[in-house]
Amino acid sequence: QVQLVESGGGLVQAGGSLRLSCAASARTFSSYAMGWFRQAPGKEREFVAAINWSGGSTYYADSVKGRFTISRDNSKNTVYLQMNSLKPEDTAVYYCAADPQKYRTSQTPRTRREYDYWGQGTQVTVSS
Repeated sequence: QVQLVESGGGLVQAGGSLRLSCAASARTFSSYAMGWFRQAPGKEREFVAAINWSGGSTYYADSVKGRFTISRDNSKNTVYLQMNSLKPEDTAVYYCAADPQKYRTSQTPRTRREYDYWGQGTQVTVSS
């Protein structure tokens, strides 16, 4: 039903910035909670950030709080992740996820089980 396509990944130096985008095909995008997860080699996929349907509520993992900002533009069916002050430990494949809020989940879901749709991922590499 829903297709998500991430873009904006790449190679940056430590301390640099990068903005990821996730374009969604859903007609009801404005009612979806959206999230970002990441997975580094040898590690489990971990939560990064989430945003509710309107963009009025956000939630961040402690590891990125103060450095990353999640936002959305419902007129463009797109969610963004602005990443500043990047560190080598931020290196991972970043995934966009969508929760249509069909069930009584949080408005800013933080677990993989709460999301129904996932993008293909985009690689972010931060060099020292």
